[in-house]
Amino acid sequence: MEKLEIVDEYYKYVAKIPTGLQYIADNLRADNIQTALNEILNFSEGITWIKQMEEILMEQGVNTNLNKHQLEDYLNLINEGLEKQDFVLVADIFEYEVMPYFEQIIA
Repeated sequence: MEKLEIVDEYYKYVAKIPTGLQYIADNLRADNIQTALNEILNFSEGITWIKQMEEILMEQGVNTNLNKHQLEDYLNLINEGLEKQDFVLVADIFEYEVMPYFEQIIA
């Protein structure tokens, strides 16, 4: 895969994330917990892919504006909320913290 293809794939994927985050938040609030948990798992796997692509892109001199530490903080907050089964809190984190974070990356 050449550099432009990787950059294109990365940004296409990141552009889809806010819609997915809203879907997760909506399902959590509607008590569709299993659907939301499945989507959270997909999100987590997607973040792993993003981190891998981030390393490849940085090696090629492409800055993606991804703040890994901020992302880790969000993931920790989400995990804490899930452990407490505070699904409203988790929905709020996705909608009001993680979603704007990804929207500013693609802006």
